[in-house]
Amino acid sequence: MTRYAELHALSNFTFLRGASHPEELVETAVKLGYEALAITDECSMSGIVRAHSAAKEFGLRQLIVGSEFKLQSGRRLVALAQNRNGYAALCRLISNARRAADKGHYELPRTAFEDGLPDCLVLWVPDQDFTLDVEDHWIRETFRDRLWIAVELLADGRQQEQLAKLGEEGRRLKLPLVASGDVHMHRRARRILQDAVTAIRHGTTVDNAGFVLYPNGERHLRSLEVLQRIYPPELLAETVRIVNAIDFSLDELRYEYPAELIPAGEMPATYLRKLTTEGMQRRWPGGVPRKVTLLVEHELALIADLDYESYFLTVYDIVAFARSQGILCQGRGSAANSAVCFCLGITEVDPARMEMLVERFISKERNEPPDIDVDFEHERREEVIQYIYAKYGRERAALAATVITYRPRSALRDIGKVLGLSDLQVSRLSRSMQWWDGHKVDDSRVLEAGLDPDSPVMRRLLYLVRELIGFPRHLSQHVGGFVISDAPLHELVPIENAAMPDRTVIQWEKNDLEELGLLKVDVLGLGMLTAIRRSFDLLRDFSGVQYTLATVPAEDPRVYDMICDGDTMGVFQIESRAQMAMLPRLKPRCYYDLVIEVAIIRPGPIQGDMVHPYLRRRNGEEAVDYPSDAVKGVLQRTLGVPIFQEQVMQLAVVAAGFTPGEADQLRRAMAAWKRRGGLDSFENKLITGMRERGYEEEFARQIFRQIEGFGEYGFPESHSASFALLVYVSCWLKRHAPAAFTCALLNSQPMGFYSASQLVQDLKRHGVGVRPVDINHSNWDCSLEADDEGAAVLRLGLRMVKGLPEEAGRRIVAERRLGHYDRVQQLVERVGLDRRELGVLASSGTLRSLAGDRHRARWEVSGVEKPMPLFPTMDRYEATPLLRKPTEGQNIVADYQNTGLTLERHPIRLLRKHLDRYRYVSARELPGLGTGRKVNVAGLVITKQRPGTASGVTFVTLEDETGQVNLVVWKQVAEKNRAALLNARLLGVAGELQIEGKVIHVIANRLFDHSNMLGDLTVRSRDFR
Repeated sequence: MTRYAELHALSNFTFLRGASHPEELVETAVKLGYEALAITDECSMSGIVRAHSAAKEFGLRQLIVGSEFKLQSGRRLVALAQNRNGYAALCRLISNARRAADKGHYELPRTAFEDGLPDCLVLWVPDQDFTLDVEDHWIRETFRDRLWIAVELLADGRQQEQLAKLGEEGRRLKLPLVASGDVHMHRRARRILQDAVTAIRHGTTVDNAGFVLYPNGERHLRSLEVLQRIYPPELLAETVRIVNAIDFSLDELRYEYPAELIPAGEMPATYLRKLTTEGMQRRWPGGVPRKVTLLVEHELALIADLDYESYFLTVYDIVAFARSQGILCQGRGSAANSAVCFCLGITEVDPARMEMLVERFISKERNEPPDIDVDFEHERREEVIQYIYAKYGRERAALAATVITYRPRSALRDIGKVLGLSDLQVSRLSRSMQWWDGHKVDDSRVLEAGLDPDSPVMRRLLYLVRELIGFPRHLSQHVGGFVISDAPLHELVPIENAAMPDRTVIQWEKNDLEELGLLKVDVLGLGMLTAIRRSFDLLRDFSGVQYTLATVPAEDPRVYDMICDGDTMGVFQIESRAQMAMLPRLKPRCYYDLVIEVAIIRPGPIQGDMVHPYLRRRNGEEAVDYPSDAVKGVLQRTLGVPIFQEQVMQLAVVAAGFTPGEADQLRRAMAAWKRRGGLDSFENKLITGMRERGYEEEFARQIFRQIEGFGEYGFPESHSASFALLVYVSCWLKRHAPAAFTCALLNSQPMGFYSASQLVQDLKRHGVGVRPVDINHSNWDCSLEADDEGAAVLRLGLRMVKGLPEEAGRRIVAERRLGHYDRVQQLVERVGLDRRELGVLASSGTLRSLAGDRHRARWEVSGVEKPMPLFPTMDRYEATPLLRKPTEGQNIVADYQNTGLTLERHPIRLLRKHLDRYRYVSARELPGLGTGRKVNVAGLVITKQRPGTASGVTFVTLEDETGQVNLVVWKQVAEKNRAALLNARLLGVAGELQIEGKVIHVIANRLFDHSNMLGDLTVRSRDFR
């Protein structure tokens, strides 16, 4: 019987060369009966963990870890890791090659192999002349008894010549021959896609690609029968001999945490206990509650059993650095389930107030590191990142990667180009795919672009696009997932340069790290932390009151009144349309209500049908009952409805007999079942376990349906609790310090759902004054000023002027300390502004205190002159020109163009007479109309959102001069009115009014694009999925 192992296979992680996913290659190798499969992506390990997981899933006999390299001389080598040391040597070689070149490239001179690449087996892949030149004989000398000649017979008409010449070359060089396939795809049918990605890589069309395309589709995993006909038996047998010389699996990788954080004379366990005890005394100076003491002791024992002390100390050190620098930070995610994290100051969730489930965080049965996410101010996160690099060095610390994959637009764009479509056709095709279309590309999008989906070119395009979607395109850097080790990282995984300077990334992404159980610390940026810190600074400077997250007055009824009204624009987490609509229904009155509010408007609870039962029970419309006291203990705080992941885990333990570790496996399966399945075994165990303990089958199946809902993303209670703290603080600031809060939001942009214009409009509706950008009063950032009564008003900063460089803005402010500006000419002489910078100041109205209106300001700017050595000032008197003042409409258009907002009357106010002809009512009039009434409304489109859980519904927010109108656009209406929905800046709507308490929606029936009324006024909608 023929035995064979493929030793040279590229996946699609050899970007734009390979045409199959690693999982597809592994599954096909198993079906074909291969002894082993080597994944040998070019100078990369990016796809190997996926292949490793697939090898376990499909039962591959042996997965070999390797890599292909192209030397500077043009020679190609394939290196295979023989053991753990060989794997480390291979990772080191890849790291050195990648670090020596720009992102996406590598350099491999001969000197890179001076160490001989120990414990690796090497294949030389000959080119078309089948000989090893004299200058490349170093390859033979370097690898000696570990070198083979790869014979790749690919039906190109030269097989006999190739066998003969390589046999002769093998005898001359005293090197053995081995069969291999130069595999680029798992099956021949991918050949058309492999041609396409090759053309993309070379920047040409398939028609013009010529010899850069392979002549046939033989570079796929071939059956043993085909291989037996093509290769001499001894070459096939040699593949198995090589496999027998290899003994390595990624399961052997072990991880050591940094050790230098422990002071001399201390052990990790004793030092962690010491810090935790100190933290407990600091958190509870009046005495530690017994519940907390028991929790901490339980956790410390678990941490010691799993040897995780150094991990906790690593995160503690990072947080301690941030706090020492005055950087706001807060832990969240499963870490918030940890009482130890609270004592160390990593999180702010008080275990005395929450139901902690530490097995959600660390578990003996899971036997993998916990995951601690820490949010830092997004504008100061780089300080923390550079601290980590400085402390551990780039050899021991790097960011995890993120795999950027093809999406419909990018796939349409690239495939359209290689099929020879014109730039106009490609542009129209890619634009036809909108943010709400997901990953589906159907014929209607081609029709919308004005092309025929039944034409041969379009049919080929759609086939290739659907195949290409989801293919990896390149590696990027994770938003903040750091891998930190005691030994050099390149012994564990290759490192390469990131696009950003002073950043390095490993070649594995978050899921790869989780699969192998490797430590990752998430150093994340959160804009709201920046805004809160800025708010505190503004309040301190304006009123002399110093607040922190801990000293903001808790449980203020006036704050909850505002929340219940849905008046939450700009605050953290509860500012979306769905959250605003939920607030008047849920009526939060305490901190824990906010914890529920944050978690309940998520895909998991929505898909699991948990939202409406909870609301009915909260409002007394439905009885709350529990089948047992054990279940009551788990679900009582959420009125019998499981809203949090921890509750599902606890139910599995108390009602179905799961161990805590098994419950955590259930959690992981919940998160992944939509992608990979895997809930079936848990369904049987859960339902059987609950029935054995006396629960009704209907109750058990109801719980399981809710578990399935969590496959669409549900929040852990600990995560919600961390976020709820920031929700409350941001709401308190909006209620009691609206000017400071809005000022901080503007200075922290971009962030959140709403633009600067909407935030300023909202502030004005709350009765707070807003002053324009002014050359003699504005700082670079927006700031607070006192009105005649001493109350805070907002002064817009120079940062709002589009096109003004920050460096120029700060020079204006610095020079102004020596005296205000009197004439535009002084901005040239004192500050050194050029004519372009002066132009954007004039167009934005910033120079009104020097020159009057915009027209006069532009006139003065046109006459400024640079000073000369003999004439240090060119200031002179000129008669005031007789220029027509800009109209209110011109000012509004100029405001939006140059600052993104206006302090004049709302644009819709100027258009109201025109809109009245269509009988459009204003937002202010809607509450006085009856529910179910037919209404017409119109306004500027400020946000569009189409959540994946909303069954194709699009939520649109319009803004007029009196407020906002919330639209619900059903899928059929959206498709019929697609052009208006996508393109309108001023949208008219005919629909039906729906009023439920304080929640008001207009259900759209028809949409009308009135953008022509706006003329040159540009208003951009913020669109979300």
